Amino acid sequence: MKEQETTGERITRRVFGASLVGGALTASGIALAQAQPPAQPPTPATPAQPPIPAQTPDEPRDYPAPTFKPRLRKPRLGSTLTQDFVIFAHYDFDMVKKLLEKEPALLNTTVDWGGGDWESALGGASHMGKRDIALYLIEKGARPDLFTATMLGHIDTVKSILAAHPTLIDAKGPHGIPLLAHAKMGGKEAEPVLAYLTNFKKA
Repeated sequence: MKEQETTGERITRRVFGASLVGGALTASGIALAQAQPPAQPPTPATPAQPPIPAQTPDEPRDYPAPTFKPRLRKPRLGSTLTQDFVIFAHYDFDMVKKLLEKEPALLNTTVDWGGGDWESALGGASHMGKRDIALYLIEKGARPDLFTATMLGHIDTVKSILAAHPTLIDAKGPHGIPLLAHAKMGGKEAEPVLAYLTNFKKA
């Protein structure tokens, strides 16, 4: 994925992590990240570090290649468009609708913020507590998961998943945000889920 090279526009895993407040990413954190002043030039004693590549280059396999040869049926979506869609899903409902109308294939796209920190638009809306954006994306066909169900307060869904897979109580969503943080961001509708998860952890 090609990243923006200017410091003011570059969104990295470090910036996302630094923007977490109470276990959730804030829209103000994104705004602050985009408004950072240009980095000061390094002193002579500190040589400039090369920029982190947007994508790890392919390396020769040290294992047998898959027998299946994939073929693209359609062109890949642009990295800027997919990244913007995921970011807007954290806070801007109007832009989410505008971009999805422009390109419906964005619905379930994901972005790797670095080191396998994959995030979809629904994932971003879920840990930000953006119920309206999350419900809109689901209505359009986005795939909800345990974290989305937790934020939305779907207690029966959360109970059934944890009953089948209790270790998921410690699962982490995008940026390493846990279930409890999603429940807190869900507000009043998610209070029963928050109480259930708290008791589940104690048990």
